[in-house]
Amino acid sequence: MALVDNTGPAGAPAAGQAAVPGSRAGPQAGWAAALGGLAVVSLAATLPLTVLSGQLGEGIVAVVIGIPCAGVGFLVARRQPGNPLGWLFLATAICLFVGNDGGDYSYAVYRLGRHLPFGPVGLAADQLWIAGLLLFVVVILLFPDGRLSSRFWRWALRCYCALYIVLLAAYAVAIARALAVRPLRIDAAGGLSAVDNPAGAFGAVFHVVVVLLLALSAGFIIRQVLTWRRSSGERRQQLKWLASGAAVAIASLILGFAFGTTGTTTTVLEWIDNIFWFGLAALPVSMGVAILRYRLYEIDRIISRTLAYALVTGLLVGVYAGLVLLATDVLSVSSPVAVAASTLAAAALFNPLRRRVQRGVDRRFNRARYDADKTVAAFAGRLKDAVDLDAVRDDLASVVHQALEPTHVSVWISHRD
Repeated sequence: MALVDNTGPAGAPAAGQAAVPGSRAGPQAGWAAALGGLAVVSLAATLPLTVLSGQLGEGIVAVVIGIPCAGVGFLVARRQPGNPLGWLFLATAICLFVGNDGGDYSYAVYRLGRHLPFGPVGLAADQLWIAGLLLFVVVILLFPDGRLSSRFWRWALRCYCALYIVLLAAYAVAIARALAVRPLRIDAAGGLSAVDNPAGAFGAVFHVVVVLLLALSAGFIIRQVLTWRRSSGERRQQLKWLASGAAVAIASLILGFAFGTTGTTTTVLEWIDNIFWFGLAALPVSMGVAILRYRLYEIDRIISRTLAYALVTGLLVGVYAGLVLLATDVLSVSSPVAVAASTLAAAALFNPLRRRVQRGVDRRFNRARYDADKTVAAFAGRLKDAVDLDAVRDDLASVVHQALEPTHVSVWISHRD
């Protein structure tokens, strides 16, 4: 029997363990609960306001990003109160929820003619969604521990914050001026025309500040890419989680825009379009896993399995379509028979194709598991002809050390008379 004390590669915590600094006690826990409660209340108001305005699907981006941001922010703020990312996540979620609620409320009042009070408040709150998205960019910069070791990036963060404040001030002035005009000029989306379509002095400030913020945001992303290239151990695994979540979110964004610009209005395509937007939740969820270090070292397995099944699915779909076309167009086989035969052929190819693709993907993206499997397979082959018990014990300890990289291995052999 072998006892393995495995703390993960390079002395990192074992998968499934969360090495969490900080304490839950103190006033930070109360603030986390208060902000989490505010996020829950603003989210709970989303459903009735959505039904009231009839804007089903319009706030889906705010909801799918806001819910994981609120959950991750609450956990990080409770477990790591010294990490600013938890508070930024909560602030992002609240801004997105309140902005979505304000947009639905103002649409019901000014576009649908509902006689409800506080319509101007809804118009003002409608603009908070952009404040939430800009806060999320700061989360990307400060990921994963909220600290910046470089003076250059600290100054870049100060510049970003200054531009953020200027943009909020410009919004506040533009909203106040737009609300002072009678009658109010409301656009088709139920927002203030002067704010949603910036022009004049506000438009000039808005466009200049947005361009600078976008440039800084691109720099923040480049910083994480450069950090990943230089990192190792636990930090590299955390950045892999960030990159994986970002890849899923970007793919969902592209697919959502592609289906949203097809020009069709069928119910099925609208639902498919909305489903793709749920992929945006992968980014805050992956960041939460990396920050809390929960099952951190399983990212390589997740990447390899995702790539393998995506490739297998694509290949089988191609094989299936090719066989159907070959049978129906070239061989003139009846359509039901061709479909049935193609389905059986694709099903028969699934397991052999999956094993071959999985080995190829593991060899490229999950090398540790690939090498471990080869080591264990080689040990099993040697074990068939082994007769020396001491040699088997030493070989077993060596295999466990190579495959799992534990800090300590002990082997007990029970002798029976």
